[in-house]
Amino acid sequence: MSLTFHWFLPTYGDSRHVVGGGHGLPSGSAGGDRPATLGYLTQIARAAEQLGFVGALTPTGAWCEDAWLTTAMLARETERLKFLVAFRPGFLSPTLGAQMAATFQRHTGGRLLLNVVTGGESEEQRAYGDFLDKDARYARTGEFLQVVRGLWRGETVDLEGRHIQVERAFLARTPDPVPEIYFGGSSPAAGEVAAEHCEVYLTWGEPPAAVAQKIAWIRELAAARGRTVRFGIRLHVISRDTSEQAWAEAERLLQRFDPAAVQAIQAGLARSESEGQRRMLALHGGSTADLEVSPNLWAGIGLVRGGAGTALVGGHTEVADRIAEYHALGIDEFVLSGHPHVEEAYWFGEGVLPLLAARGLWTHPDTAAPTPPAAAVPFASMGTGAGAR
Repeated sequence: MSLTFHWFLPTYGDSRHVVGGGHGLPSGSAGGDRPATLGYLTQIARAAEQLGFVGALTPTGAWCEDAWLTTAMLARETERLKFLVAFRPGFLSPTLGAQMAATFQRHTGGRLLLNVVTGGESEEQRAYGDFLDKDARYARTGEFLQVVRGLWRGETVDLEGRHIQVERAFLARTPDPVPEIYFGGSSPAAGEVAAEHCEVYLTWGEPPAAVAQKIAWIRELAAARGRTVRFGIRLHVISRDTSEQAWAEAERLLQRFDPAAVQAIQAGLARSESEGQRRMLALHGGSTADLEVSPNLWAGIGLVRGGAGTALVGGHTEVADRIAEYHALGIDEFVLSGHPHVEEAYWFGEGVLPLLAARGLWTHPDTAAPTPPAAAVPFASMGTGAGAR
């Protein structure tokens, strides 16, 4: 089975430095030297498509552009690339959500994947008019997906749930293919919903032992329902021709972190209701010391960004080794990103993917397109700064 790689669309802006924003941070905290224009996002999407990424995760939140509208426009600028659209079930009716997904599939030739985000922060949820607590949001997500699944099967759906009520809901045209559901969450309530409804369970980039525990947990919950689930991991990546160049780049990023900003961001993230965010914070404890929390797994991103806070850092072979290690645990899909997203897509796509192809772990999704040569890695001057891990 070929591994699946997805890239990321920074719909809040991009930079040669780590751009803030993300889970648990207030709106207005993100921004970058490269605004998230449709033209720039098209550059990223086309690069990802050419290099062999299957899809592109597009975030949701008050700190970024709307994912549905942005990807609908980008679909006209690409040919094969799928869009892993993050959305929050509490912000629209399940019938409308099911209809939007069906329309997206028809107009793009089936290029929609859905990342269901329940919403971990009550403060942000309330800004959108959602006043449920965290456990109630997960219960509502389960009801939402129950309705959506029925509609996608062509059923007429009635539900008198605790949070969602629909009467004789139906779709005039069902999606073909049915979008796959990606779902993440580390709390017990999240696990129950994931086991019942998702095709792919996503974890943030924790050390392998912790990831193995999560996989076993979700597998057991899914098996109890007679289901099987695939597994994916969300990581940043800094891959270079040599390990020294990669760690120098990580050090360059770290040196640009303002200590006062780190302190303020960590204080905000500490108030997060998300169990996953708590686990990210525990990896570094707000300190710049000992950020390599597992071989080639660097927790520095999480000092200034909410959500996924770890990066694979190393030479191309080292990064390929870590990917193979996660795959051996049961991870088949990798959702990656890097700063800036155009350049890092090429570093990974031209440096790591050919190595994985040589090991029989990856095949370019467009078999007519040759795998980019490993020697043609651009922007080599970016990894030559001084610094040590």
